[in-house]
Amino acid sequence: MKLSRTQVLFFGSYLALFALCAMTPHDRPVWWAENLPIMLLVGLIAWVQRVHSFSKLSYGMMFFLLALHTIGGHYTFARVPFDFVTETFGFERNHYDRVAHFTVGFYAFPLAEIIQRRKLVNSRWLLYLFPIFSIVSLAAAYELFEWRYALTADPDAGLAVLGSQGDIWDAQKDMLADTLGAIVAMGVFAFIGGDPGHEDS
Repeated sequence: MKLSRTQVLFFGSYLALFALCAMTPHDRPVWWAENLPIMLLVGLIAWVQRVHSFSKLSYGMMFFLLALHTIGGHYTFARVPFDFVTETFGFERNHYDRVAHFTVGFYAFPLAEIIQRRKLVNSRWLLYLFPIFSIVSLAAAYELFEWRYALTADPDAGLAVLGSQGDIWDAQKDMLADTLGAIVAMGVFAFIGGDPGHEDS
């Protein structure tokens, strides 16, 4: 199947960033733990786009998480150079991971595209709410993965993947960030009037 320019840019940019961040990461076991879910996600996107033509906007929104998470895996999220934001707003911890979690919610947009284009629901409420609920469920599942990894992995690697930085409410705040991102994505979807059309160039 011939790839469009947008698809080449999407997958090519991810592969280039992946290759760059794969070189001398801060902690190789953490790098694997952080990158495997994203590699699976990229594989899923490649499989789905064979039967569903995502819009350019969808590809753009999906790329945010791929880029931020791949960079986070290189440094470990707590060590990503984010001092400018931390110092500007007077934060006590590095919130790079919160930004990445926020972009998880952007995947509500392509999910809504699929639902609308394939007419999987006949209710506007379901069209808007199902993608948000899906992101919330995925966010909870990922927090469970981090918890189990932290219990079974090397203690230092486990804490790096968990990324709580001493915040006992880290998991709940991460899920909130995911949810807010999904709400914003669906707000964009509603504002532009739904599916912006096929990506064919």
